[in-house]
Amino acid sequence: MSIIELGEVRDEPTPAPPVRRPRAAGRPLRSGAVLLLALVALAGAAPATGRTVSPVPAARAAAAYLSADGVFVVDPPTSGGDRFLTAYAQPTPGGDVRRRWQAPLARSGDYLNVRVERGLVLALGASAENGVFQTTAFDAGTGQRRWQHPGRSQPTADGGLLLVDDTTDGPGVLSRVEPDTGRRLWSVPIPPPGNPAYHLDNGQVDQIVLVQPTGEVQVHDAATGRELRSIDTLTGDRSAFQRVQVVDDLLLLVPPGSTRLVGHRLAGLDPLWTVDVPLVSYVVGCAGLLCALQQTGGLQVLDPATGAVRWSDPGRDTLADIRHGRLLVAGPDQRYAARDAATGQARAELGQWNLVPTLRRDDPLVGVRPVDDGRLVVAELDLVAGRSRIIDVLPDVVGNCQASLPMLLCQRLDGSTALWRLRP
Repeated sequence: MSIIELGEVRDEPTPAPPVRRPRAAGRPLRSGAVLLLALVALAGAAPATGRTVSPVPAARAAAAYLSADGVFVVDPPTSGGDRFLTAYAQPTPGGDVRRRWQAPLARSGDYLNVRVERGLVLALGASAENGVFQTTAFDAGTGQRRWQHPGRSQPTADGGLLLVDDTTDGPGVLSRVEPDTGRRLWSVPIPPPGNPAYHLDNGQVDQIVLVQPTGEVQVHDAATGRELRSIDTLTGDRSAFQRVQVVDDLLLLVPPGSTRLVGHRLAGLDPLWTVDVPLVSYVVGCAGLLCALQQTGGLQVLDPATGAVRWSDPGRDTLADIRHGRLLVAGPDQRYAARDAATGQARAELGQWNLVPTLRRDDPLVGVRPVDDGRLVVAELDLVAGRSRIIDVLPDVVGNCQASLPMLLCQRLDGSTALWRLRP
């Protein structure tokens, strides 16, 4: 699941309220620590039952990305300057990682992500010269290069792709491309400083919201690019900068000054409410409510229908995830806890972990913690049960993990990369 601007919400930790340690949690946590020590000792003696590990053939400086059916590796340039993207199939239990295909990449620049979308493998890179994002599409089955365009991609609800190119100083461009060919179907300008907002249908874009410097808010159809409706939101200073975000079916604006949050109904753009929320950083939907994160680290939880404050907390903890009516928050020492989204009440402490990026939004939450001798404790963080379930203790692992249980991709102490299938 970074993040100072009010715009698209990204999968990174977000500021949220502090959680006080429930007194009743002390005994279970102490018992869990004893269990953890026992598991660590056992892990050093013998491999865990049912665990399999498959080395990924990658250079130590390579970047690896977990996918639903395998691993993608972006190798560093060779001595001759060549660079490659290699696709490996996910091994069967006990099997080896098998190379599926290899394709050449641009020699310079940084690659930030590789993922599968619309039957394509999309590699997102940043130019070494100017930092502009660039997306290269490969056929997922063969590795054949299909197209390359500036910008980063967003999937649309009707099976298409949007490319957002807004990393230059001037106006950006948002384009719809045909996934198979990369042919541009339409484009609309993105007014500076960029940051279009999106309405999502089942996690994919169906409407785009742009804010003009004059204060006009425009809603565009993601399939056709056609402007569906607009509203003038600035009656005074026509050049003042506003920030915009869409959460569920609400359009949220932070007017100039960042002291208020204004809610509109996206369907008709009619104003619903205005509430004082100083220094809003951004807003996320949280279990039917709105969690407004402040730049100073505070949190206000609002009723989406009225804007009324349900509860607030001025603390400086980080909001890491929201599931099943619970907020996952982390303190400065990376101690995670669960809170009730509706009331803010502390529910459970989950221990000290490093949260692992997961492949899908609904994948179980995974935390890891290094222990002595290069071992790594792996646990599932269950917000509903209010506990951390230790899955395994892996030897000779440094971290840099990605997860989609039961699969775990990590870097080992010797710099190599491996894929673990953990026991159930």
